[in-house]
Amino acid sequence: MTYLDHAATTPMRPEAVEAFTAALTGTRNASSLHAGGRRARRLVEESRESLAEVLGARPSDVIFTGGGTESDNLAVKGLFWSRRAVDPQRRRVLVSAVEHPAVLDTASWLARQQGAVLETIPVDGTGLVHPEALRAAVQADPSSVALISVMWANSEVGTIQPVAELASIAHNYGIPFHTDAVQAFGQVETSFAASAADALTISAHKIGGPVGVGALLLRRGLELEPHLHGGGQERDVRSGTLNTPGVAAFAAAARVATAELPAERLRLTDLRDDLVRRVLAQVPGAVLNGAPSGAGRLPGNAHLTFPGCEGDSLLMLLDAHGVECSTGSACSAGIARPSHVLLAMGVEEAHARGSLRFSLGHGSVAADVDALVAVIGQVVERAGRAGELAGLISRA
Repeated sequence: MTYLDHAATTPMRPEAVEAFTAALTGTRNASSLHAGGRRARRLVEESRESLAEVLGARPSDVIFTGGGTESDNLAVKGLFWSRRAVDPQRRRVLVSAVEHPAVLDTASWLARQQGAVLETIPVDGTGLVHPEALRAAVQADPSSVALISVMWANSEVGTIQPVAELASIAHNYGIPFHTDAVQAFGQVETSFAASAADALTISAHKIGGPVGVGALLLRRGLELEPHLHGGGQERDVRSGTLNTPGVAAFAAAARVATAELPAERLRLTDLRDDLVRRVLAQVPGAVLNGAPSGAGRLPGNAHLTFPGCEGDSLLMLLDAHGVECSTGSACSAGIARPSHVLLAMGVEEAHARGSLRFSLGHGSVAADVDALVAVIGQVVERAGRAGELAGLISRA
């Protein structure tokens, strides 16, 4: 198989596998006070320090969770509840229109169940949140805003947001700012301090670590109401027995990903640009979505629309040829609706349905691009014929 879906998950790095398997044998509960528990605690804290170092944070900023979705939920719900408890008038939750479902659906739940007022910040045709758009949304009634959340890099089209500038606007009005950096971490330089964010989400399995472990970086002194209660682990923000092997593997993957980042960013950019150029040559009518190649786009992301085709048909036909990709966020896979990201960017619904995301990672090689290019023309032609037939049947 040719794997072009690294944005969904990327294979574990050998260093992470080694750290994970080493910690599986004889690992005790890191909250226990006996010698075995203290050894597990030491491994957790060393991993915390390692993650903090590569992320430009303090060890006390790092709160381990079960993954990116939990971290996003913890940040959005926790900040809303804490802010509302102090000032019941702070009910507005501002999120970009192109957020991952882990943020959008959480904010929607707060609106349905907790009295929040959800407002989406518009984006331009590349998926970019302009600072002026955020400033206008805040200025409508600054004293009523509970929090702002804008993802660092879009999970579908790869557009990178001006996070530090957006966070500065939030802070000018005393509003906490959260960013989902799950896609950014490991592909671009990701510094908690430089971002000026108050809370930041990352996940292990996007950088070559294991599934089931993530972290929320939370600025010290920021009040956040937990939604898991119990033993009081992780600053009493996220109770639960720590996943010591997962934490150790997460830190190992982060060290390698960060060390390789400068060279890997250039390599993936070249590979991605070659993919886009050759696919467009095979399918001249295809359209690249998101920011142009350069500093404003994730190096491993290529998101293309194939007019006249259905994305699901394209995906399955490519899969039959041994090429694995995605129609968008894997967390929304199987849902028969066009991408909310593309719709927010102004893409017509019919075109939004005919889009695919090809994402590259640490295991990607030139042969992967060759395999895609060898079949994409015939796949699009076949999917286009199927789309025409479906249209004739629906009109009959």
